[in-house]
Amino acid sequence: MESISDLASTLDATASSDPALKSGGGGGSSDAARIAEVKAWLASQFESAGRELPEFEYTPRSVAHLHALASLSQARTRAASIVAADLRLKASEYRAQAARIREILERVGLAQEQLSPSAIASALVVANVANLLNIRDTEMSSFVVGMGDLSLRKEDVEEKRAKVQKESKVLLEYTRRAIAKLNDLKKTLAKFENEVAMHEAQMLQWQKNLAILDSKERQYMLQHSNYKAILNRVGYTAEINHGVLMEMAEHRKELEKKTKPILDTLRSYQDLPPDKALAALAIEDRKRQYAAAEKYLEEVLHSALTTPEL
Repeated sequence: MESISDLASTLDATASSDPALKSGGGGGSSDAARIAEVKAWLASQFESAGRELPEFEYTPRSVAHLHALASLSQARTRAASIVAADLRLKASEYRAQAARIREILERVGLAQEQLSPSAIASALVVANVANLLNIRDTEMSSFVVGMGDLSLRKEDVEEKRAKVQKESKVLLEYTRRAIAKLNDLKKTLAKFENEVAMHEAQMLQWQKNLAILDSKERQYMLQHSNYKAILNRVGYTAEINHGVLMEMAEHRKELEKKTKPILDTLRSYQDLPPDKALAALAIEDRKRQYAAAEKYLEEVLHSALTTPEL
């Protein structure tokens, strides 16, 4: 008879395929019959275990579970009873056969009491070998078949052993590589731990530089915004670029070259009065000044030529 825990584990494995657990019970009469069957089964189980039946709350779900458990237990109990009856029948047959064989051996003078110790030991060895080879009799053919099965099992075991050894070698190689990598990682970790102080100082310097760069970035962004506002005020557009400015500068230089003679001519007339009569008087005055300057120059040259050298 199985224990309740074994049956419960089996019930959990088969609960999904049990229609009684899915439906949760039938009508009122079937529920009453189920509860009665469950109570009777629980009473028998606890009585066989020598315990008192505790109080249960018979809900539809618990009744469905317990009824399925009881059905499974009863089915297994019936199966176990059938197997036990068959084993008892075989045992009685084996005992009867042993009695007949013992009677035959006694008649031919081969009873156990009449055998020598060496013969008894040999018979026990044969029996042990038969049990080891899992054969039912001591016929030579049975021993041959048993030895063949044992050889096959031996070959199978040897194949599995070779496979396991091969896998063990592979795992051993992987383990060696893993240990080597672990040692390398330990060395690398020790190296990094030794370089922590140096890298911390470098990180602090980088943080300072980043702070400076951040400040510069904000400053440049502000300047960029100011310059952009100035360009917007003066009417700067995207079409005005360096190339355009260079072309305009070259064009300006060409214009300056062309207008320079005109500007020089115009500057010569800047001293003239705006009135025509006054301009004529100014021209006459310039002519007199020019004539006086020529006369003075001639006198100076004449005096310089006529004066004897000392």
